[in-house]
Amino acid sequence: MINISKLYCDEVTPGDWLRYGRPGSGEKAHEVVPKSAAERRPIVVWNITRRCNLRCVHCYNDSGADKPCREVGGEHARTVLDDLSAFGVPSVLFSGGEPLMRPDLFELIEHAVGRGLRAVISTNGTLIDEDKARRIKDIGVSYVGISLDGIGPVNDTFRGVPGAFDRAVRGIRHCREAGVRVGLRLTLTKRNVQDIEALFDFFERENIERVCFYHLVPSGRGADIAAEDLTHAQSRRAVETILAKARLFKQQRRRTDILTVDNHVDGVYLYRRLLEEDPARAEDVWKLLTWNGGGLYSSGVGIGCIDFNGDVHPDQFWGHYTLGSIHEKSFSDIWTNDDEPLLAGLRNRPARIKGRCRLCRYFKACGGSLRVRADLHFNDPWAPDPACYLADDEIGLTQEKIEELTRCGELYDMPE
Repeated sequence: MINISKLYCDEVTPGDWLRYGRPGSGEKAHEVVPKSAAERRPIVVWNITRRCNLRCVHCYNDSGADKPCREVGGEHARTVLDDLSAFGVPSVLFSGGEPLMRPDLFELIEHAVGRGLRAVISTNGTLIDEDKARRIKDIGVSYVGISLDGIGPVNDTFRGVPGAFDRAVRGIRHCREAGVRVGLRLTLTKRNVQDIEALFDFFERENIERVCFYHLVPSGRGADIAAEDLTHAQSRRAVETILAKARLFKQQRRRTDILTVDNHVDGVYLYRRLLEEDPARAEDVWKLLTWNGGGLYSSGVGIGCIDFNGDVHPDQFWGHYTLGSIHEKSFSDIWTNDDEPLLAGLRNRPARIKGRCRLCRYFKACGGSLRVRADLHFNDPWAPDPACYLADDEIGLTQEKIEELTRCGELYDMPE
């Protein structure tokens, strides 16, 4: 995640203690601010069900109403949470499918909170009525992230169900009325990128302070709409709009927590902007970006995933690569297996990264971004991230370096 509010606008935002090693940003008494990003335990995305009441065109794990899965249930699910707590996991993100379709969701969350874990719900919001919102508040959920991908019909087309937008908005309002911290999640594509201004207007009307703009990862059904991913030029314009809106909200003294997700290049782009606008601030931001490390300490380090079959992955998009199963071993045992080749590689990227990422002057801040996107596009997890929208000259890739990559067989055909 690239926290625009923190980096560009110098806001103190929840999670800075974990994301940037900065205390005084919402950490609890028992939570230790990590000395380095490399030593963090992973935030665990747990897809506790594959069942879903919507049919989203970009669903990264191909969920649906009648999709088969091997859910971890009952006492075993509580044992998994006990292991995550003992392992020092800072947060469990209960996702799906649609997690509210799992009957024991609230019981599992109560157990997690009782073990000192932060519990987050990732939901489409359409099933949150007043009673559920109050229950979410009462059991101690830290945050509810609700997915919207446009205003009105644009969102409903994404979600595959008419009326999904209106029901999600009601869910948002129920959460706010119950005092639940709530934010929005949106995946940028060619279908909705032109609506960013309208979406910010919506955030303002609904008094929503937190929003995450995700870059598309072509996993699951997301592969079916890969052609709708933003061009590099569109990505740049989208980030420009997000930066401008974040700055405007800052000037209006509105508290915000605006982030972009799944493309660490955004942090470098932001840094380059600050070099022109505020060099002193840029220097501070460089320290934050390199402490975090971008992709260096994300997948396989600072984030992990348990899917609806109980399989463990380096993040929620690595469904095609399984590290192990919690039906057979504990998450902590799977996660600390030093002999697992992909985990070993993700935790020592500089020795494996190829192509323009290897020679990029900003590698310490970006870390090669999202390895799963490289794997899905080039069938090579160490290839360049195809979503990097910085030009060769911007990253310091001279003609001499291009010739070096050609000699090494590392000159990849990047999309535009």
